[in-house]
Amino acid sequence: MFARVLEQHGDQIAVILPGGESLAYRELAARADAAWAAVDPAWGVIALECANTLDNLLAYLGALRAGQPVLLLDASLNDTLREQVIDHYSISHVRRPDGQWHATGRRAAAVSAELAVLLPTSGSTGSSKLVRLSAGNLQANAQSIQDYLGIDSAQRAITSLPMHYSYGLSVINSHLLAGATLLLTAESVVSRSFWDFFRQHEATSLSGVPTHYEMLKQFRFERMSLPSLQTLTQAGGRLAESTIEWFHNLAEQRGQRFFVMYGQTEATARIAYVPHDVLASKIGSVGVAIPGGMLSLVDEQGRVIERAGEVGELRYRGANVMLGYAEGPGDLALGDIQQGVLSTGDLARFDDDGYYYVVGRLKRMIKVFGNRFGLDEMESTLRADGWDVVMTGRDDLVVAILVRPEDDACERLRQDIAARYKLNPIAVRVLPVDAIPLSSSGKILYADLLQQAEAGQGAARAT
Repeated sequence: MFARVLEQHGDQIAVILPGGESLAYRELAARADAAWAAVDPAWGVIALECANTLDNLLAYLGALRAGQPVLLLDASLNDTLREQVIDHYSISHVRRPDGQWHATGRRAAAVSAELAVLLPTSGSTGSSKLVRLSAGNLQANAQSIQDYLGIDSAQRAITSLPMHYSYGLSVINSHLLAGATLLLTAESVVSRSFWDFFRQHEATSLSGVPTHYEMLKQFRFERMSLPSLQTLTQAGGRLAESTIEWFHNLAEQRGQRFFVMYGQTEATARIAYVPHDVLASKIGSVGVAIPGGMLSLVDEQGRVIERAGEVGELRYRGANVMLGYAEGPGDLALGDIQQGVLSTGDLARFDDDGYYYVVGRLKRMIKVFGNRFGLDEMESTLRADGWDVVMTGRDDLVVAILVRPEDDACERLRQDIAARYKLNPIAVRVLPVDAIPLSSSGKILYADLLQQAEAGQGAARAT
């Protein structure tokens, strides 16, 4: 397992900090062990309040090296929500962002010997449902990512994503596996200091979610001088096809690589990717399975779909599939429930070349007066026709969200949706907002928007 053999990379630089301090792999290993020296295995699962800092990285690696399971929590999580999760799982000890230990007074729950990391399914909402990952899951996913991205010891990855988020954690894991260098920062991609650090230490790769890439495009990314940049990767949700094309073309002009990827926390981050050299002909695709994995589609009866173009639930098989979920302290002692198979909950199809396209989400399907509608498909269609809209809803209610709309835009959109989908206008609500709520990992908080709509917030401008 990569964390247990950090020393093999010797004096290669492992981490560079914003102040200029650097650590070689040999020193990183020693300091990770020291950070964990006081831990008693009887403490069970330990919660790490995570930020992209050296102390957090040392604690995470120290835990993996010692075989102690850890729960990675967003350090900025609301105190009440954090305490709810800690209490729910009977966590006995918490490591604060400043490196201090806090004993909660709770009795530690029994844990499986296979358990290495617990990640929340929703990093910013304090969800009590956790994903249980093994050291083998982490290793398999890191190895696959290293293989298809071609990560070697010459690469320098900047931490543009939080480490409590599976995508951000996968960047750390895959680069440490390769003996590469991490530029460790907690700054945001919208911060000048982030880009100063990027240029000063010559980062070679940049990872981002859709909101990052939309912002970078808006901020005139094409004018930024980043001569060291070689690879851009995108995951964490659907990126607009026009934006994919824009970044692909820019990368081609600059001799860089732009990878569109797909994954879930339940698969330790990565499931599929589009090779950069075929992206132009596969815009909108999530690609093919990562090395060592296998994708398939199943219909509503569980039968495998073998014909291109037919839609079914996307299923993934691979060594990076989680052990299973945890919904209470008793689940921490469970072994491998999934057995390497994950039903993603996404609806997809594949083309004649075997490339997969996600067309919606099972849970993003609603019934309105008996008719089924896919919210993702509705959103995509409306966006293609010029509406900068986000869609949510529940059975018998379609909710469209507009950011700072013009005076009559809400009513025009409501009428458009009703006419387009042959819906009674009473089943359509348009909610104006000042900004789309996002999680710390940049994902849209659809449930929050639905709650606002149902509560009638913004009613003075909504229809």
